[in-house]
Amino acid sequence: MGGAGLLALCRAGFEKECAQELSAFAAGQEVEGYVRAKPGAAWLTFHPHEPKAGERLARRVPAADLVFPRQVAACGPLLADLPVGDRARPIAEAAAGLGTRFHALFLETPDTNEGKALASLLRPLEPHLRRALACAGVECEAQEAAQRLHVFFPGSTACHVAVSPVAGGSPWPMGIPRLRMPRGAPSRSTLKLAEAIAVLVGEGAAGRLRPGMTAVDLGASPGGWTWQLVHRGLHVTAVDNGPMDESLLETGQVRHRREDGFRFRPPEPVDWMVCDMVESPSRVCALAARWVAEGWCGEAIFNLKLPMKKRWEEVQRARGIVAEAFAGRAHALRLRQLYHDREEVTAWLAPGRAPRA
Repeated sequence: MGGAGLLALCRAGFEKECAQELSAFAAGQEVEGYVRAKPGAAWLTFHPHEPKAGERLARRVPAADLVFPRQVAACGPLLADLPVGDRARPIAEAAAGLGTRFHALFLETPDTNEGKALASLLRPLEPHLRRALACAGVECEAQEAAQRLHVFFPGSTACHVAVSPVAGGSPWPMGIPRLRMPRGAPSRSTLKLAEAIAVLVGEGAAGRLRPGMTAVDLGASPGGWTWQLVHRGLHVTAVDNGPMDESLLETGQVRHRREDGFRFRPPEPVDWMVCDMVESPSRVCALAARWVAEGWCGEAIFNLKLPMKKRWEEVQRARGIVAEAFAGRAHALRLRQLYHDREEVTAWLAPGRAPRA
């Protein structure tokens, strides 16, 4: 697409880290450019100096492997001053310039209070836009199509029309899986692990979290993460000096060990280790890396609480800690700031090559 740049959606307040990550990726691809971002906006754009370089960059961006962007799409210039009475037509014309067959249509807004209000105002626009797209010869439900069509509104009369690859891109509008708080779960932290399984483990989750498997939950109290594992049929050793939810213990699938999660060692290898302890990210990362590298577990999901400053640098440090633990052996690490994370990122780690997320 002419003048292609990158549109990235992220958590409000993490625009700097998102910009650092996209800039680092672009530099690795030998693409120079600049970022436009506003603090607290929850989105930004990266603009390569050379348009052809931008097109190449847009095709190569590994959206599924980025940490801070939830959604990344190749976009053209901002469509500004859209007529309130006829916003659909110019959007459809811009979309037709990008292609005629798309896997899905995502109408998106920033993940902010203003964005939520904007989304309700734009909801009536979708049927009109779909009709305008059809009149322009654009199909938005072509299952075999390789790209998704995004229409991102930073305001009510302006939007970016963009595309992202089906393979490797986020399958959810705004990059946010819609999860409901399950009845019976003892804490809202359960949504964090549910999202981590959906985003980081992905389409193979059902086969890799099977009934009868074993797991250890370090820092388990009161049991939000344990609940997710029990719900999937796993048998869990919950390690925490604090109390566990009684209904979880009554399932017969949970063994509570009142011990320090940093000192606990499993008597035999388990399939999974999960950890959501409030500790320094380097200490938690080193612990999780040791569990996987030494074969105490097959796969691990763990949470890293980031400092207020140098958060991107802390993520890079975590990668170095994992690499050092494996000492040159193959391993797969994914890190992502999830929707249900706050000042933190969640990681998945396993030995060998990564299966498709």
